Amino acid sequence: MLCLFYHYLWVGGYLVIGGGAHASIFLIGDHLETMNRLRLQGFEEVLNHRDIFIGHLIWVTRTLGLHSFRLYIHNDTLQALGRPEDMLHDTASLQFKPIFARLLQTGPLLLSISIEMLDSKLLRITQELGTADFLVHHIHAFTIHAAFLIFTKGILYARNTGLISEKLDLGFRYPCDGPGRGGTCQISPWDHIYLIVFWMYNAFSVVFFHYFWKMQSDVWGIYKTKMRNIMHITGIGDYSINSRTINGWLSNFLWSQAAQVIQSYGTNLSGYGLIFIGAHFLWAFSLMFLYSGRGYWQELIESIIWAHHKFKLMPLIQPRALSIAQGRAVGFIHYTHGAVACSWAFFISKVTAI
Repeated sequence: MLCLFYHYLWVGGYLVIGGGAHASIFLIGDHLETMNRLRLQGFEEVLNHRDIFIGHLIWVTRTLGLHSFRLYIHNDTLQALGRPEDMLHDTASLQFKPIFARLLQTGPLLLSISIEMLDSKLLRITQELGTADFLVHHIHAFTIHAAFLIFTKGILYARNTGLISEKLDLGFRYPCDGPGRGGTCQISPWDHIYLIVFWMYNAFSVVFFHYFWKMQSDVWGIYKTKMRNIMHITGIGDYSINSRTINGWLSNFLWSQAAQVIQSYGTNLSGYGLIFIGAHFLWAFSLMFLYSGRGYWQELIESIIWAHHKFKLMPLIQPRALSIAQGRAVGFIHYTHGAVACSWAFFISKVTAI
């Protein structure tokens, strides 16, 4: 179930991004002819009001980001100062509850836990949502809005921007210059596609980690026959107590639960350990290529060529530079594939060890 959830969320994300890429290509190419033929006035209205739409989306995203991380920073700071009683938690004087999420979970006008029984058998029970869920749900809102902002901006500004009045001859992707020569970076549809893939990974990772940790803490468990009770995998309440701080996410979840996959050498989980280490290197190493586009790749290529010349292995090879678009393509493909394999090995090794 965990692997299917992980798999299909990624498939759905790539399909949505593919739809956005084709929408950008449509706007660059023949959208005017199609609009005139089909008289799609509604979409023309969206294009005419794109500045207002994107402007509102920008301030909503920035507000969500500032407020979401400010709550975590508040808890981390008070924990570091030795004042746990002043942190935001379920037993504090000022409690935060995810009202909208609880309405979606239990139905309208019902904010408590919902239990459905039939002939003494449990049919359905909803989860208790508290302060920890309130905090991480705001992070979900921020990452989704940030991804949606880049996604819609890439589509709505595919044909022209304030810097370039007509992109028809430039096409879907083209080289860009920094601020010293016009500031044309991050304006082509391809630039937005590689940025949206990066933010899609950010959004999905928070969803996966949230789901995985909460399931282990509050839902999944091992039934103890003698004691006639269920022992939760990480201990009941582990998620609610420790996920209120950024330090808790890093230490109590990511670092602690990576023990199985990191220490898997010599066990039947060693294959997952090799995948985890290799994919983690690929993911982290390609991040600098994702940012620079081509600079680091050029350094790597020229270093290899220098070594070949130094040892006279293949002296006829000459350095060849990647374009900026090629460098970004190589970077984000390595980044996403490494991230997918790394997270998958982390999840499956933990569950298999249990």
